[in-house]
Amino acid sequence: MGVAGSGKSTVAARLASRLGVPFLEGDDLHSAANRAKMASGCPLDDADRGVWLASVAEWIRTTASGGHGGVAACSALRRAYRDRFRRTGADVWFVYLALDREVALERMARRTAHFMPVRLLDSQYDALEPLRDDEPGVTVDASGSPAQVLAAALRAVSGPDR
Repeated sequence: MGVAGSGKSTVAARLASRLGVPFLEGDDLHSAANRAKMASGCPLDDADRGVWLASVAEWIRTTASGGHGGVAACSALRRAYRDRFRRTGADVWFVYLALDREVALERMARRTAHFMPVRLLDSQYDALEPLRDDEPGVTVDASGSPAQVLAAALRAVSGPDR
């Protein structure tokens, strides 16, 4: 979980590969209308996210019912969204990729062929409710290289708290 530019997709795909579990790119579940809205510079609201959140939750539920884990790259910016995922009955555990706004801006400016414009980053920080102590998961500094962030995520998911 984390804001745009934090490395969610890159780190999650590599984490899933290393763990040998299915991977979901949460952005793939956005409707065409949501993608178009974001591409035009308008942030999504909770009503826009409803179907998308339900789709991510269903993927979590289905993957967990298969008897193995999975890794989903998903912003999960609000506590209510994360609570919804936890209500699937799966043993959901979050890796929050924390990143300073300036670094996120730099990374987003270098991206090509992504539907989310840089001008929406502030709306993500406005919506962000960082992982709290009572939520299952860990906060990882995402300012390093993808390899460094992946190593920290692997340590976290393989640690004694998991």
